[in-house]
Amino acid sequence: MSRPHVADLPPREAAPTEGGPGGASLFRWLDSWVIDPRDEEADPHEIDWVRVVPFLAIHVAGVAALFTAWTPFVLVFAVAFYAVRMFAITAFYHRYFSHRTFQASRPVQFLFALLGATAVQRGPLWWAAHHREHHRNSDAEGDIHSPVVESFWWSHMGWILARRNFRTRTELVPDLMRFPELRFLDRYDSLVPLLMVPGLYALGSALEAWAPGLGTSGLHLVLWGCLSTVVLYHVTFCINSMAHRLGSRPFETKDRSRNNLLLALLTFGEGWHNNHHRYPASARQGFVWWELDLSFYTLRAMQLLGLVKGLRPVPARILDERRAQ
Repeated sequence: MSRPHVADLPPREAAPTEGGPGGASLFRWLDSWVIDPRDEEADPHEIDWVRVVPFLAIHVAGVAALFTAWTPFVLVFAVAFYAVRMFAITAFYHRYFSHRTFQASRPVQFLFALLGATAVQRGPLWWAAHHREHHRNSDAEGDIHSPVVESFWWSHMGWILARRNFRTRTELVPDLMRFPELRFLDRYDSLVPLLMVPGLYALGSALEAWAPGLGTSGLHLVLWGCLSTVVLYHVTFCINSMAHRLGSRPFETKDRSRNNLLLALLTFGEGWHNNHHRYPASARQGFVWWELDLSFYTLRAMQLLGLVKGLRPVPARILDERRAQ
């Protein structure tokens, strides 16, 4: 497929900055492609507190869930909700959109972009663009979430809240900019989470009426959905903050990426981070049989069903290099 010229990309809009410093931030809750000229001039560590209120609110709701009933149903629901969205992030936001390690049809691509959006980690273009920038400057100047260059907490979550990192760097994802549906999901990245809340509330209310034995309700399910999201947040964030500090290094890479078994289990394979930084073009991050990679196994099953194809393997030379070390 040919790549679009810059002139062919959709125009960006300028945000009105009149009406106080929070005006543009409020407007961008709905349209994240609106530009605030202050972003590029801001201190790299300046946090846009108005814009991140929803992020903080999800954490408050997640903590509130701990003070409600722990029923078997909501525990299973929270774990399943976590698992589906973790796969969408690891297999598609990361391995597909960021690295193009396999091929998928346009409907499958959109479906998993939509599921990824329910993880409330911004849109697929924003996610992929920042991740590609991370690989270009890993653990060096220009890596916005390195725990080596910055502090642990900044690499874990501070960078996400920073004003300068709000913009989708569309110039880094021209291959993804070809698809208007992906541009829509990215530009209106709050739409899916906003629709998800009443959806969870409606499901919980229906279960309360039709299956009261499950012990849930509309508000109950919303709060536990938020708790699942908070856990998903911080497990994902640990790849940035911990997988460059704790673990083994079977490969000598230019950065300090490490393999971490616990993170690999929690993130369905992403914890084999040193492997990934040595060869990011592979759809598989667990390079040897005992490195469990649930995302890759699921992708293999999807390939057998014809949903994806062309899973890129780990080259023999990379495996030989590991054995030699």
